Amino acid sequence: MSVTVDVAVVGAGPAGLAAAVAAAEAGARVAVVDAGNQPGGQFWRHAPETVQRQAADVQADGHGHHGWNTYLDLRARFDAAQHAGRITYLPGLQVWMAERSEDGFVLRTTPAVASAGAAPVTVTADRLVLCPGGYDRQLPVPGWDLPGVLAAGGIQAFIKANGVLPGKRFVIAGTGPFLLPVAAGIAEAGGKVLAVLESSAPSAWLPHLAAASGVPGKALEGAEYAAAFARHRIPYRTRSIVTEVLGSDRASGVRTARVDPAGRVRPGTERVYGDVDVVGFGWGFTPQMELPVSLGVETRLDADGSLVGVVDDRQQSSVPGLYLAGEVTGVGGATLAVLEGLAAGAAAARPDPGVPVKPPAAIARHRRFAQAMHQAHPVPAAWQDWLTPDTTVCRCEEVTAGDITEAREDLGARDVRSLKSFTRAGMGWCQGRVCGFAAACLGAGPGEAPGAGSLAGSAKRPLAAPVGIGELAALDG
Repeated sequence: MSVTVDVAVVGAGPAGLAAAVAAAEAGARVAVVDAGNQPGGQFWRHAPETVQRQAADVQADGHGHHGWNTYLDLRARFDAAQHAGRITYLPGLQVWMAERSEDGFVLRTTPAVASAGAAPVTVTADRLVLCPGGYDRQLPVPGWDLPGVLAAGGIQAFIKANGVLPGKRFVIAGTGPFLLPVAAGIAEAGGKVLAVLESSAPSAWLPHLAAASGVPGKALEGAEYAAAFARHRIPYRTRSIVTEVLGSDRASGVRTARVDPAGRVRPGTERVYGDVDVVGFGWGFTPQMELPVSLGVETRLDADGSLVGVVDDRQQSSVPGLYLAGEVTGVGGATLAVLEGLAAGAAAARPDPGVPVKPPAAIARHRRFAQAMHQAHPVPAAWQDWLTPDTTVCRCEEVTAGDITEAREDLGARDVRSLKSFTRAGMGWCQGRVCGFAAACLGAGPGEAPGAGSLAGSAKRPLAAPVGIGELAALDG
């Protein structure tokens, strides 16, 4: 099956949903390709809908969601445009290859893992808006590969999609504001949060108060979470980390410690939490850069050390006709993603470069807040000191920290691609999405951050998603 449109949008989360609506309402014919089975992405993930349900009766109370009214508005406009034939919605599909053509772009898709019944579709579009979102950044510690250890976002997604908890007693650890809604959601769903361990400290926000004041809604969200923590008596411990997940056949506890601003463990501060069902880790988010990198967009390192795409005032990348919105321009939250998606969709529908565009001031305010957030909640510089030589880093290929250190010191493997060649780190099913950042840091060396070239090498893949060999064989030529 083939679809030809004016604008193709990849992703139906906050940015993609907004981009599709803006482009369709500006008169463009739009196709939306999304790995999910219903619009909303990870942020607005909710229980499966029946075929007949529309936005108006999809979890109308929005319990557990922020910005739910924004979702309902975008979803109603999305459904209306789809009903009018202006949007072709292609759920349950992943783009495994994106190519530039003489007239635009060609997207080749394959069924997502959770949507094996979907049929592949080839999408041809004059312009392309990429909104693939991001995923939880993970740092390894001894025992993190035990069953019962989840990404913080995975815990939240489990609750939203299933309405039940993956355990009863939780410890949540890492850094950043995202730990707060995860812990609050667990408590609201009936779970017991033994502790939230934040590696940073509130004082880290002091140099960034001006940026924070530009987005007052974030302070209100923080107050809501503070109230939830008080109501459920959730301990919130700053400058604290998990140094080891305890257990034999599954996680049963954690060993924790206090750290200094660089992340070095303070001797004598160790503590053990026992009788733990689930340990959730969240160290920020990593943008999904496979498609932008494969199409040759200009990239840069963001304040959190992530590789992101460079865009102009119209959200257009360095590749003409290719627009980026959401986490791929820098992790900044759902509100910023929606604003960027609206701008990108409108620009893609009316691509005349002679039409002046003034980006909404709200985009600049939220981008400044995002930069402040990254600087106030950095990945601790000394996190590699938490590892032992036998700590697993790449779980798919069972590559340890000692293996990577040996390849760096003895073989000169200091970038992700070299490490992959010498140790197989990142060669498994996830293709480095889980271990890529950590492996890049280990390759750079203690206390060092990976460069843009190393991260770009990790993101650049001939196939952006797993695809059946039969689909490859069926390609022309």
